[in-house]
Amino acid sequence: MQPTKPQRAILLLRISYRRPDEGNEQPDGRAEFSKGIGRQEQDGRARATALGWNITRVIVEDDTSAFKRRRIRLPDGSWALRTVRPGFREGVDLLASGAHDGLLADDLDRVARDPRDLEDLIDVVESKTPRIPVESVTGSLRLANDADITMARVMVAIANKSSRDTARRVTRKHEELAAEGKPNGGGFRGYGYTAAGREVIEEEAGIVREIAARILGDWDGWTAEQAAEINPEVGESLNSIAADLERRQVLTVTGTPWSPRSVRSVVSKPSVAGLRTYRGEVVGTAVWPAILPPGRWEQVRARLAGRHRMVDLTLQRWLTGVLRCSNCGRMLMGWQGNRGPRYWCATPKGGCGKITVKAAFVEDEIERQVLDLFARPIVLQQLRTVADTADTDEARAGLAADEEQLKLMAGMFARREITFVEYREARSIIEKRIRESRALLTSRAPQVVRKLLAADNVTDAWHQLVPADRRDVVLALVPGYDVMPHDRSKGNKFDPGRLVPIEA
Repeated sequence: MQPTKPQRAILLLRISYRRPDEGNEQPDGRAEFSKGIGRQEQDGRARATALGWNITRVIVEDDTSAFKRRRIRLPDGSWALRTVRPGFREGVDLLASGAHDGLLADDLDRVARDPRDLEDLIDVVESKTPRIPVESVTGSLRLANDADITMARVMVAIANKSSRDTARRVTRKHEELAAEGKPNGGGFRGYGYTAAGREVIEEEAGIVREIAARILGDWDGWTAEQAAEINPEVGESLNSIAADLERRQVLTVTGTPWSPRSVRSVVSKPSVAGLRTYRGEVVGTAVWPAILPPGRWEQVRARLAGRHRMVDLTLQRWLTGVLRCSNCGRMLMGWQGNRGPRYWCATPKGGCGKITVKAAFVEDEIERQVLDLFARPIVLQQLRTVADTADTDEARAGLAADEEQLKLMAGMFARREITFVEYREARSIIEKRIRESRALLTSRAPQVVRKLLAADNVTDAWHQLVPADRRDVVLALVPGYDVMPHDRSKGNKFDPGRLVPIEA
């Protein structure tokens, strides 16, 4: 059977790295992509026209590696190294579901450099009769028959080997630079030093020495009244130092406001003591001069470590587990950045990194929504009349069994005991039952909600809840919220419309 020409094809565009100064603003003003992405799209659309294909979806993986792997947790709970490519995974899912009927890319290595990614695509292509058409501008990728698939496997293996060779050479170069105490270049310049040559910027170096003295409690810049309030055994707090630097309009390297994290960072890095690190370990003396003597730097690190042991590690960002990334579907996490606390689809945890929102804004908005609901008599009456039934225990048991089965299925797929198509079909059935069970369970007011309803003043009781209990209250009312991308045309003001309740 000859395949028909796709009328709902996907155009996959990917570039591994883009320079910070290289970008094209899109006509709608919503995104800025590298020039390489723009060239790929032009060539791809021209190739689609020549083939008679109709492109209805463009998936962009800008600044995304198809080779580098990260340690992520698999659905079965185990940890493994995997490429993190939400765009590619979205394309595979769309082809598997039948929502789209073809895939076009610039070249084979734009689609896959990891054999596992290619095999997942092959599983989906072969799941349909006739096979789902896959083409590339350069002609290097076709999966129309067994010979094409074999050639694609060989070429991906070669591309993977090439990437590994490059990674090995780069690693060896960094090892050599570290052994010689030389900087490796790249990234933002270190505070206190020039980008080229690592020469000391005396004005910034003075700030580094000041921060160290304030942490150690021996700064001579305090007034008599301020010094009387400082415990020399503890030193000044990072919050206080950051606030004072902001008041004095002292600039950071990036121009962002000072925060406790940035204050800690500029004074605790081994580079300010003239030490060279490699993979997080000090490997010797650097070629650049020290701003802080190594002995004093060690004292600062010890003081900060002592404070860290006294930090309350209980949940503070209470919307962790409530907010979901609208781009890749992962849950946002509470995160501390240079611009203060935020919720982020954290790349170190396997997220796409493309959705972020300031913690204070989103917490205030959801708190407002919660208290608004509790202020409505009809809502209070409905919550107070909710009672557990036998169905609840049955739902809990079914939910536990389904979640365990889902882990077993994921393990079978990871061990290649079942194909991607088989895993996807089984997963969709099990996940539907899980959603139904969770909907039933979350419709029953948990104990913390009952305590809240029993209070004389719901607002006062809400403010007395610990962060974990606040999260439980929110999840008892809604399954969560999808956080949409920031619309820059609306300025920097937080838009509550970015929060879209997830349907049960």
